[in-house]
Amino acid sequence: MFKRILIPTDGSTLSRRAARAGIRFAKAVGARVIAYHGLETNLPYLAGEGALIDATLIETLAKAARQRGAKCVAEVAKAARASGVACGTYITKPVTPYRGIVDAARKKKCDAIFMASHGRGGVASLILGSVTQSVLAHSKIPVVVYR
Repeated sequence: MFKRILIPTDGSTLSRRAARAGIRFAKAVGARVIAYHGLETNLPYLAGEGALIDATLIETLAKAARQRGAKCVAEVAKAARASGVACGTYITKPVTPYRGIVDAARKKKCDAIFMASHGRGGVASLILGSVTQSVLAHSKIPVVVYR
């Protein structure tokens, strides 16, 4: 049924729990997993003419984000290996987090997305929506939401 499952991770506690549950699910159905992390995009007004901060600081922050992303997917890969589940890793710098997840699933030919029920609370959730809600709205493949 499912052969390849995308597991997005941001390194948060809930994301880690969802990754472990996703790995257990993948093992039960005989699927492999792809651990995915989307790097945060720099805001356009932070660089260039009229920049609010120094370009060196922007590069330092970008490098730290890449290292954090690598650590996040490596953590999922390590847990998958320990469970006997094949795992690939994938990191991109998407325009938006939900778009990165949906695009990663398509590019890596995943049958499903297994993700945490992260979300903004209160008014921000009503105005902006959560990443999970956006993935559910835009994904053409099944999405399993872990709470």
